[in-house]
Amino acid sequence: MGLTLGDLARAIGAELSGDPGLVVERVATLQGADGAAVSFLANRQYRRLLGSTRAAGVILSAQDAPACPVAVLVMENPYLGYARAAALLGPQDRPRSGVDGMAWVSPEARVHETAWVGPHAVVESGAEVGPQAQVGPGCVVAEGAVIGAGTRLVANVTIGARVRLGARVLVHPGAVLGADGFGFAQAGGTWVKIPQLGSVVVGDDVEIGANTTIDRGALDDTVVEDGVKLDNQIQVGHNCHIGAHTAIAGCTGIAGSAHIGRHCMIGGGVGVNGHIDICDGAVISGRSVVYQSITKPGQYASGVPLLPQETWARTFQRFRQLEDLARRVKRLEQDAPARAAFSGAEEEE
Repeated sequence: MGLTLGDLARAIGAELSGDPGLVVERVATLQGADGAAVSFLANRQYRRLLGSTRAAGVILSAQDAPACPVAVLVMENPYLGYARAAALLGPQDRPRSGVDGMAWVSPEARVHETAWVGPHAVVESGAEVGPQAQVGPGCVVAEGAVIGAGTRLVANVTIGARVRLGARVLVHPGAVLGADGFGFAQAGGTWVKIPQLGSVVVGDDVEIGANTTIDRGALDDTVVEDGVKLDNQIQVGHNCHIGAHTAIAGCTGIAGSAHIGRHCMIGGGVGVNGHIDICDGAVISGRSVVYQSITKPGQYASGVPLLPQETWARTFQRFRQLEDLARRVKRLEQDAPARAAFSGAEEEE
């Protein structure tokens, strides 16, 4: 279903300059749009494409508006406008309810009449599936787990025993919430498993990417607060705590008992050491390794950027020589007073 540019501008919070009655049906790129699409410009790298767009209108900033040949929807944050427009004009999920004939739901489970349980899904004893929640094909909701109102498990998601998900959570295929944390004690060269007695608590409006895993706590719960966004293939260890509205990109590994603050942004492939704290508002660049706590908001990075092979080889060779160089500098510093005294004596003579 389409929207007029006037209605769209009001819905996304933009200021329209152009025909408010023009109808758009979808969102498209600047170069791929036609007269039935609205486009956006959020990255200045693509400004060169603005002058030739055939879109009905473009969501952009005030500074880019004069260069646009079609209607403009001006916003301070065009990327936010794009997100809102895509939600309005994109495909809409079809609400479903009931329990598929190929699903299994325990007689001791509670599934709201407006919820849906898809084929081959399992809902175990004591579990609760809230209003308008969607438990997709092949999902497992284990004993005592709680799925909040409007939450969606897309497919093949495993929700472990006593895990609690808030409202409007979106969990993508293959995610596992509530597997045992990695806890073992040594005994004479062997490993003794430590029972993982906690669970996982997820707040409202959280999104969890495909094949991401969040381990249950050893004693206390692992906690993911409201509005957190987790990308694909992230590992969250037992007893971690992730603050509200933090976003973490794919392939990041977070060791047990790490505490990450609110409104943080963590890039892809980051490693976070266990038992450390990251304060609110920290921004960590991709491929960084966080060995110790971060106490001040700001941007942090580690690692070596990509270099030509020959440059990297020379740099690495010098890196291996740093220990010897440090010893030589230390000897020179220790010898400096003696050399200074000797030089002074020569001058007196």
